Amino acid sequence: MKIDASRFPALKAPPEVQQPPKPPSKSLITLSTLMMPEHANHLGNVHGGVIMKLVDEAAAIAAMRHAGSPAVTVAMDSMSFKQPVQVGDLLICNAMVTFTHRSSMEVEVHVTAEDPVTGETTHTNSAYLVFVALGADARPRAVPTLALETDADRERFEAGAERQRARLARRDKERRFSTPPREG
Repeated sequence: MKIDASRFPALKAPPEVQQPPKPPSKSLITLSTLMMPEHANHLGNVHGGVIMKLVDEAAAIAAMRHAGSPAVTVAMDSMSFKQPVQVGDLLICNAMVTFTHRSSMEVEVHVTAEDPVTGETTHTNSAYLVFVALGADARPRAVPTLALETDADRERFEAGAERQRARLARRDKERRFSTPPREG
């Protein structure tokens, strides 16, 4: 598989050329979607899978904005739903890159539901997703480091580094102890 490099200017540079650092704020995006009846589950609330898909899309946009190239999801940390989202609510996903490492990026997504008539908002859930940037050859490529401009940026980065260490330890443990399920 090849990626059309003409759509992504960063892919035109030789792979060994590192892009300049970017502040997390440059990756910040807001994705807003009105929840309609086709988004509902059998209980009449918005289906959790719909919310997860929108979280993934928002995170992907933030990751691609930071990397300047296509990026693919490689992990999503646990997602707990604090409050249900109702049909008719405006689901708002705010996403921003919080940590980078060679070719990977962690993206934090904060999700709220807004009643578009009253303006009342409710924090429904948050999640951290990990993406890998892809080069023109569809293989992992280096991403810009983060230019940490504020104390909040630094705190998010340090917390992201700790989450990354935990993810890698969990992955190594799963590789050592995982066996396929068997019948009988």
